[in-house]
Amino acid sequence: MITAEGGGFARRWAEIEPVGRAASGGYRRFAWTAEDALLREWFAGETAALGLDLTVDRAGNQWAWWGDPDATPGIVTGSHLDSVPDGGAFDGPLGVVSALAAVEALKDEGFTPGKPLGVVNFVDEEGARFGVACAGSRLITGAMSADRAAGLRDADGTSIPEAMRSAGQDPRHLGRDDETLQRIGTFVELHVEQGRALATPEYGDAPIGVGTAIWPHGRWRFDFAGEANHAGTTRLADRHDPMLGYASTVLAAREFAGAHDAVATFGKLLVEPNGVNAIPSLVRAWLDARAPSESSVQGVLRDLTAAARDLGATVTEESWTGNTAFDTSLADRLSQILGGAPLLGTGAGHDAGILATAGVSTGMLFVRNPTGISHSPAEFAQEADCVAGVEALTTVLRELAS
Repeated sequence: MITAEGGGFARRWAEIEPVGRAASGGYRRFAWTAEDALLREWFAGETAALGLDLTVDRAGNQWAWWGDPDATPGIVTGSHLDSVPDGGAFDGPLGVVSALAAVEALKDEGFTPGKPLGVVNFVDEEGARFGVACAGSRLITGAMSADRAAGLRDADGTSIPEAMRSAGQDPRHLGRDDETLQRIGTFVELHVEQGRALATPEYGDAPIGVGTAIWPHGRWRFDFAGEANHAGTTRLADRHDPMLGYASTVLAAREFAGAHDAVATFGKLLVEPNGVNAIPSLVRAWLDARAPSESSVQGVLRDLTAAARDLGATVTEESWTGNTAFDTSLADRLSQILGGAPLLGTGAGHDAGILATAGVSTGMLFVRNPTGISHSPAEFAQEADCVAGVEALTTVLRELAS
């Protein structure tokens, strides 16, 4: 629980804390839903109260500006407000709330930026609804085409353009957005650490760290076709059960990940017809694989694809992001500004990585996560560390925008 000690941060945190909270204690804040609309309305109200000028780009990302970014490119911070299914409170919202609190702190101290300052709320960062992470930043940078976005469907068969229209947004201009990109001189994203490196002696048990890179990572869909039949009357010898191939592939993924110094997870599964007393006709599963090197991830996929195809599966790549290095000089500068904050890489993807790949000078600040748990209701950061994050971001923005 964040208390009044956090000042403007605490008030904002308390306002969004109930939105999209599920019975599990986690969050279900998916793109272009009622929960998303509430959070976007809240963001617009907060930025208006700070005297910022709000714009919405071609993908629906919200940008709030202090100063004119068309006169000269600005310094931008922020993150996202959507979540994975039953996700934690901090992944994404910590960066947005901290950005607003940092801008408020600068205004309260009478700071006058020499460059425009912007706060962004990226849409559909988690990809929980349509399956592609960082959709909002991928669209405006051209990393995902409008045609591909239009072809994606959620579990109910709704497309991204249909979802946008139902939320009162215009999908007709989806695609690369050079006007928006030209306004970003430097982007710094604050995020809770998704791991517990900062809480270890190796990194000095530091409350704040500076990101250096994002591991290569991707998502693949595995389809195992079978034959629906009665679970009680079909002899074992007569069955064509795709669940067996899927189960073997899950075990193989763990084996190959260990062999290639990677991590690989089957975390999402659809079964048809999904009846307790029915042999499945189809098992569709999604693999997430990551590693410090691209060769390690590709090694897992090479071996696993071969094994799965031997079991009758088809494998489709849904997203891939190679090794993403942040601006080295910016990372070093951020570390120095923050008194020698430790430098660390991460296995988690972020909008910052998409912007970095597009050529934007980009950095990240991480707030210590004492348990290392993320994408779970148990995700946590100490109040003192959240406040330290706001202070660090305020210091960074003051320095970069002076």
